[in-house]
Amino acid sequence: MSARARLRAVVPAPLSPAWADPPEITGPPGARTLVQRSDDALVARPLDDAFAPRAGADVRFPAPWPRHHGTCGVAPDARLAVFAGVHAVRAVEPSGATRWEVRHGCWAFSCQEPHASYDAYADRRDHRYPGSGSVGFSTGGGAVWAHVRGPLPEDGPGRGAADEWLVVDAGDGRVLARAGAGAEAAGSVHLPHPSDPRRMGLSIGEGQDGAPLRWGRWDGTELTVDRLAEDLCLLGLDPSGDRLMTVSHDQDLLAVRDTRGAVVGALEWDAGTVVPRHPGVPADADAEDEAPACWDWAGGFLDGTTLIASTTESDDEWGPGRHWLVDTTGTCGLVPVDYPAPVSGVPTALGGGVWSTPSPDRDALHVWSLDTPEG
Repeated sequence: MSARARLRAVVPAPLSPAWADPPEITGPPGARTLVQRSDDALVARPLDDAFAPRAGADVRFPAPWPRHHGTCGVAPDARLAVFAGVHAVRAVEPSGATRWEVRHGCWAFSCQEPHASYDAYADRRDHRYPGSGSVGFSTGGGAVWAHVRGPLPEDGPGRGAADEWLVVDAGDGRVLARAGAGAEAAGSVHLPHPSDPRRMGLSIGEGQDGAPLRWGRWDGTELTVDRLAEDLCLLGLDPSGDRLMTVSHDQDLLAVRDTRGAVVGALEWDAGTVVPRHPGVPADADAEDEAPACWDWAGGFLDGTTLIASTTESDDEWGPGRHWLVDTTGTCGLVPVDYPAPVSGVPTALGGGVWSTPSPDRDALHVWSLDTPEG
């Protein structure tokens, strides 16, 4: 048995893949935006419910530094972009004006210098491949959560470099709360709670050393950080925000967890046990030694009971990558997704029963839903 996918929309990228990152769709159903970053700018293209661009709604934010020196995020109303850089988090308006900036320690780990601007290290060889933090807008866009490298300029002498998590007022840049992240990040990603602006997930990558998973709760005064795990990648939250989809750092276990980090029921799937051997694997190959299946760090919740996941990384040697629907009610188990034509890359859950895949040339996103009699 397989699940048939139906192409809902092809969403062209606003920028050429030759000089820009692949596009992505952000935001919940009803407030989705196509976002793409080049060295010079970040483009936000609001989409309607059919994933068509809203006429005349494109917003272009001039970028304060090249894309390999940080990450970025766009407010839900696409009126503000925030860039997480090597030395600062900067909020930029469409005019290019800086609304606010929060400076922090340098993400180039051998560097202990405070930097006043990007120009201070732009040409330095030891800053070519820095680590990175990230930013995420809270639900509603009133706050920006920022994963930064300490210390901050206001810290006194003796405060060493360490990862910190900040809650920042999106309007004026005031740091509302801060707490230690307890990690040595090479990069990170924020995942906001779908309805509560005072809760946020933070998935941190430490390269081969681990994948710390943090859950933040801000009560209006204090930021509390729950350390859920040191080896889990957070891929998505269900519509209630009470369940998390995770994949282990070594990519063998896919699980649904609560916001304390505990596996919900028996909702954990070992790739080596549940994923069938790829049809391209030779019959005489040892499945464990030569063709081990592993989950990609990709996917998410399509709705409250269905996940989409993939095994494209481990499938690549043997043929086309495979995507899977995972039923968390225990009714159907693991079901392969059958597309009307070959797809490339990994799936990204968009909520509302839809997901996206990149086009082969990375110049568009293909949006899919299940091909059901009703839809």
